[in-house]
Amino acid sequence: MSFFDQHELRNLNNLELLAKQVVEGFIIGLHKSPFHGFSVEFAEHRLYNPGDSTKNVDWKVYARTDKLFVKKFEEETNLRCQMLLDISSSMNFPVPKSDAYTEINKLRFSALAIASLMNLLRRQRDAFGLSLFDEEVHINTRCKSSTAHYRLLLSHIEKYVMQMQENKKSGVAEALHQIAETVHKRSLVMIFSDMFQDNYELENLFAALQHLKYNKHEVVVFHVADKKLELDFEFENRPYELIDLESGDKVRLQANQIQEYYQTQVSGYLDAIKAKCLQYRIDFVDCDINRGFDQVLQAYLVKRSRMAT
Repeated sequence: MSFFDQHELRNLNNLELLAKQVVEGFIIGLHKSPFHGFSVEFAEHRLYNPGDSTKNVDWKVYARTDKLFVKKFEEETNLRCQMLLDISSSMNFPVPKSDAYTEINKLRFSALAIASLMNLLRRQRDAFGLSLFDEEVHINTRCKSSTAHYRLLLSHIEKYVMQMQENKKSGVAEALHQIAETVHKRSLVMIFSDMFQDNYELENLFAALQHLKYNKHEVVVFHVADKKLELDFEFENRPYELIDLESGDKVRLQANQIQEYYQTQVSGYLDAIKAKCLQYRIDFVDCDINRGFDQVLQAYLVKRSRMAT
């Protein structure tokens, strides 16, 4: 059963409605999870920090959770979060046959994950911005927390997600360097990408990630992939013609003849990125597009809780 079957999502091309339903379903699930404490009132509260005035402590929430939460107010903004979305052609895998969000691919998964995070941030009165890039940066907004800003960013996402871009290469390193200089210092930067670069560009990617950390940003890399096909290479044992979505190059092969070699190469490539992220204290989150959005929202809450302590 798919994620969308489970949640009975209706208007499948309305990104704002979808994001709202994802977040509300997630909040309900939090009541039964180890994150209980965020789950009760976290949209209108934040954890108490030493030095905060006790007059804003919500004692009712404390009685239920045994944790101190402070009521938040309209003008209060504790976090700036910049969300970066890779819109290069490789993110269109698997290539959808229709415009409905029920046909999930890496780009649509990332778009809905980002929309859901923005919904969550808006509920917490936190500020968020959006950057869309392939070989160049197309959108790069400032962080705001208003409803009008939220809807503007959704319109940017919908425009680029529904435009099937062919032969658009990814320039993750170049985009990160550019965005690092424009994002407000000490922001939370969340990157959604399949991180597929040529091996010789890895050093440039590592330098760009280091640039973000040098500018005092907290960084989370969401590695978005179709695990079964892209990482495990679990295709039927028959001939295939595979097409590179970024270059248009084609190759014919028998899936089982290269599966083990492919897995070794991809695993080694990703392990190198994970090792650098660990070195730079960057969170690296594996996101399988077939597993739903809780994996993204939970990773955000874990990061948020660490930043609050």
